[in-house]
Amino acid sequence: MTVLYFADTRFPIERANGLQTMETCYALAQRGHDVTLVVRPDSHRLPRDPFVYYGLPGLLNLKIETVAGGSQRHARRLRYLVRAVRMAAGRPDAMTMTRDLGLASALLQLPRVRRPRVVYESHGHAVTVAQDMPTLLGKGLAPGPRKLARLDRRERRVWCRAAAYLTLTHSLAEELASRYGRRSGVYVVPDAARPAPHVPPLASGRFVAGYAGHLYPWKGVDVFVQALAHAPGVHGLIVGGHPGEGDLDRVNRLVRSLGLESRVTITGLVPPREVAAALAWASVLVLPNTASAISDRYTSPLKLFEYLQMGRPIVASNLAALREVLTDGVSALLVPPGDPRALGQALLRLKNEPATAAALTASARALAPLYTWTARAEKIERALSAAQAS
Repeated sequence: MTVLYFADTRFPIERANGLQTMETCYALAQRGHDVTLVVRPDSHRLPRDPFVYYGLPGLLNLKIETVAGGSQRHARRLRYLVRAVRMAAGRPDAMTMTRDLGLASALLQLPRVRRPRVVYESHGHAVTVAQDMPTLLGKGLAPGPRKLARLDRRERRVWCRAAAYLTLTHSLAEELASRYGRRSGVYVVPDAARPAPHVPPLASGRFVAGYAGHLYPWKGVDVFVQALAHAPGVHGLIVGGHPGEGDLDRVNRLVRSLGLESRVTITGLVPPREVAAALAWASVLVLPNTASAISDRYTSPLKLFEYLQMGRPIVASNLAALREVLTDGVSALLVPPGDPRALGQALLRLKNEPATAAALTASARALAPLYTWTARAEKIERALSAAQAS
């Protein structure tokens, strides 16, 4: 099968969306499909090879094409859309995949004789995400009614016309069905991680709680730091922190204000291929997302599946999307989102109850084979095959 995957982003990119896109395309190519990933060029002065950046050997049947950008955002976006539409419409033999709602909507407005078979991957209800993100990120203006109406039209169009529709969670699939009506060809496909051997925590003489990812407020890193103040003897390891964003300064200020400098290590930005090694010092891994529509219904965090692969006990926020993977008291300890004291108590429990930690570790590790990129590609393959036959 020939797959065109469109991602209008500079590539490689330090964010999770870049890793998820590369791993998805790579896994499909490994299963024998001819995949072309269409992106924008790397913005680094010395462009990076995506295969090297993401720690993957090259594959002959995975090609990465770039669409020249330019300095003006709107012109850059228009150029990408024109190129994508021409490529997709000109390849009737290919399946078109994207998580770009605007592009999917544009493709699905083409006349039927030129319309490609689009498999859309949704990471959230666009209107809700647009409304919530300014608050969650602590910056930006709330979208106006015209933009929200436009997003809603696009969402409905893609939901109704896409040859197949992927969602990260059952909660998201149900929400979209309740808003736009039931449809066939909906596939719930969570995110994943690479298989990894179990590596016991490195001997440091400390009990270390680890977190990997961005430091946006809604990710709950502030809650994690505050929890350490309620968990004497527990050290914190934060793998992440983009130097060009204010979140790193915000978290560092919080650490200092709580007097936790001697117990918290923040690595700063780490390439994806080095995250597991950085987390190897952790005794327990933390997923402290705060409560929001995105966290509760839409999210499928890459770090969750990386945590499963690592063979560590997990403490996570008790949110519906996470409960689709984790079970409280069996494969993780789930705590109320946004509650530093409860999170701190859970960390102390695992520090003081090694048998509980070992049981949670074994159960979490048993889930890991269900959430590899290969397993994800197999699910996507079923969607692609159904869309091709439609």
